[in-house]
Amino acid sequence: MAEASQRQNGRELHADDSTANGWLLGAESDTQPTISVVMPTLNEEDGVRECIDRVRTALDRIGTYGEVIISDSSTDRTPEIAREMGAIVVEPDGKGYGYAYRYAFERVRGDFVVMGDADTTYDFEKIPELLEPVRDGDADICMGSRLEGEIRDGSMPTLHQYVGNPLLTAFLNAFYDAGVSDAHSGFRVFSREALEELDLKTDGMEFASEMIMDAGARDLDIEEKPIVYHEREGEETLDSFQDGWRHVRFMLVNAPGYLFSAPGLVLGLLGIAIMGTAVSGVSFGAVTLGPHSMIAGSLLTLVGFQVLNMGVFATVTSDPIQQPSDRLTSWLSRGLRLDRGATVGLALFGAGTVYAAVLVSQWVTSGFAQLPLVMADILAFTAIVLGLQTVFNSFLMSAVNANS
Repeated sequence: MAEASQRQNGRELHADDSTANGWLLGAESDTQPTISVVMPTLNEEDGVRECIDRVRTALDRIGTYGEVIISDSSTDRTPEIAREMGAIVVEPDGKGYGYAYRYAFERVRGDFVVMGDADTTYDFEKIPELLEPVRDGDADICMGSRLEGEIRDGSMPTLHQYVGNPLLTAFLNAFYDAGVSDAHSGFRVFSREALEELDLKTDGMEFASEMIMDAGARDLDIEEKPIVYHEREGEETLDSFQDGWRHVRFMLVNAPGYLFSAPGLVLGLLGIAIMGTAVSGVSFGAVTLGPHSMIAGSLLTLVGFQVLNMGVFATVTSDPIQQPSDRLTSWLSRGLRLDRGATVGLALFGAGTVYAAVLVSQWVTSGFAQLPLVMADILAFTAIVLGLQTVFNSFLMSAVNANS
């Protein structure tokens, strides 16, 4: 072969490095690719050929070398077809959509990584459009937005298009400030630097959410481009309800501020407000809160305090993607140590106990004829229980910190 060489993206590439696949490099090539395209496959023999063809077209348009890595768990002819087309086929040693990606990501060589499904739903000929903002440094990740683009008839179930995807995207934006229109689009381009910064751990379908959640928590720049979403080739492997629930559960578990702290704070403040109104005797027109409202307020206060503590424990023990940002949880995370917590708890317990003793003393001196006020009893024992909760939660926090 001729020894002529050319310059491409700052690298000197020799003509004898090219393959019969043009800009697509095979496993045997020593040439360093600029783009690595990763596709997880599970019996995608009907679509993988067309997808790799589209990648070839995209590489021709860009004029750069690339590789296709098929992360395969198929029982059909998918891997054979992929190899015939010049792709690199790897077989993950574990199960799951997310694990297939993570296994392949460890083997990419390009400066830029493209991910997408091998079922023809995503048009890989649009790689140049998604690559541009990442290559130019305007974004760390560029996603193809189906909801801002076009969804072809029959390519996405109506429930997914109008309920599932918009709702999950709204949750993710609210919890993680991602600012995207289609959080679960699987067509994405990102730099190797961004991939190395992300801490991706999940194995299942929630991997798509994890990437955006972690990117949002790390303040990586995410941009979107509208794309056309096509009808798939082959059998659908998505379980709508189960996979949707896995996304929601993963988002909530990794945002204890929203799962625990915010509800706990709301419940606690509502309970205190009800108790304060009942004790003060303030009326709303002809309505005055009585003992039943006092009981409800006490229970809400106790439950709210305990849920808030759950948020603190979740933050300390699980290292969630999205750390709680409210001041109360942050203060409790720092301040709920054995010495401080025990002191505060004992003070609450002592105050409640003294008040309860006074009430009991009044009852005794009346010859057991005059019962204490019910609302006063509730207030005293609420303080006693809050004090005990604080003391024991402080011991638990101390044990957790000692073992972490």
